[in-house]
Amino acid sequence: MSIITENSTVTLHFTIKLKDGSVADSTHNMGKAAKFTMGDGSLSPNFETCLIGLTTGESKAIELEAKDAFGEPNPDFIQYMDKSRFNGQELEVGTIMAFNGADGMEIPGIISDVTGESVKVDFNHPLVGQDVIFEVEILEVA
Repeated sequence: MSIITENSTVTLHFTIKLKDGSVADSTHNMGKAAKFTMGDGSLSPNFETCLIGLTTGESKAIELEAKDAFGEPNPDFIQYMDKSRFNGQELEVGTIMAFNGADGMEIPGIISDVTGESVKVDFNHPLVGQDVIFEVEILEVA
């Protein structure tokens, strides 16, 4: 039986739930387990710390406060853009859109307000500021 250490490569199913029990994300919905190497940045250091010592076949529910999960909202991640940048697209509060980051990678932004010609876009992670329950099922440890 393999035990997760800080150097392990881990294959697992996970479900992230909010405190009200609603599912925010789950590998079960994708029908494919997640695979990552500890320390590669796929998971926050706090999530990884909670996995150390778990073994193949083990399941665990881990409750994390917002600061230990996806962090607190960062006001620097909120930007105001001119409505003309959206080429007449329908802009609805709550819509998640892809934007090009400085490095050319796509980053998701949530439309959080539309006032006149100004569009407020929040680039914080959608689960920022939320306490979560991180349910894991360890499938393989290498």
